[in-house]
Amino acid sequence: MDDIAGQYKRPVVTVGNFDGVHMGHQKIFSEVVRRARNIDGTAIVMTFDPHPAVFTNPQLKMKFLTPFEIKTQLIENSEVDVLICIVFNKEFASLAPEQFIRDVLVQQLGVAHVIVGHGFRFGRGKKGTTESFRRLSKRFGFGFNVVRNVRRGGLVVSSSRIRELLLRGDIDQTNKLLERPYFIDGIVVKGKDRGGKCLGIPTANLCCADEFLPCGGVYAVRARTDNDLFEGVANVGLNPTFGDNELSCEAHIFDYNGDLVGNTLRVYFIKRLRDEMTFASVDALKTQIHKDIAQAKGLLKRFNRVYVNI
Repeated sequence: MDDIAGQYKRPVVTVGNFDGVHMGHQKIFSEVVRRARNIDGTAIVMTFDPHPAVFTNPQLKMKFLTPFEIKTQLIENSEVDVLICIVFNKEFASLAPEQFIRDVLVQQLGVAHVIVGHGFRFGRGKKGTTESFRRLSKRFGFGFNVVRNVRRGGLVVSSSRIRELLLRGDIDQTNKLLERPYFIDGIVVKGKDRGGKCLGIPTANLCCADEFLPCGGVYAVRARTDNDLFEGVANVGLNPTFGDNELSCEAHIFDYNGDLVGNTLRVYFIKRLRDEMTFASVDALKTQIHKDIAQAKGLLKRFNRVYVNI
């Protein structure tokens, strides 16, 4: 991070990973913007790339709700003024809590106020807490406050909870906590053409190795390519009827006859229709897919088409 002291007027800053940019994160961003406007300051979000978990535990090969590019788009849509990304490397990871506050927030940024979420941890080994942050803010002369957790259904809204919901296939609750439809991006690749040749139902096969896929099953979806928005159904899973063993996502887009291979397709998960199933025959599978399509069309008519501008 370069020395940017004096570049921003009265910086009001929040710091975090913000994976998913869910309603809890949005509450923090709103408070940052509100306070910055009250003091004629600059609303700033500070995040990291790579995610600290990737740096500290690369063997885990973690997948995130929002890959970095999507996360930055969502944050930029939250009305904050500035997004600062810090390269999370060995040098930065070694900063003690006091060093991070003194060297980065005070000396380089000239912070006026810091806002974080409940349970925020920072500094080398995550030794810094909100209480130590509060003490250090008084020493270095800037304001500090903690935004209380957002709760839904008696539970705290968090990135880890959303992952759990996705792994259960609970798209309804996931989308409520995100305040938007959960989506993934994938490059459309040439598949085995079973949908077209065997079933008469062509599908777009997505290469989405870095995406956090929901629980296997069939979903009513909307899909965006370039500026065009379509409706469809998507299957996430192993295609057990055909004996596949690699997790995949393939989408059938209603009323689309073009060739999507090589394009990026953004798939918004709207409603889960059923579990993935093994069928006795291709004809039985085909019959069920037509039922899925009819059900999805009925459901999608009842869902609003409003999306975040991404």
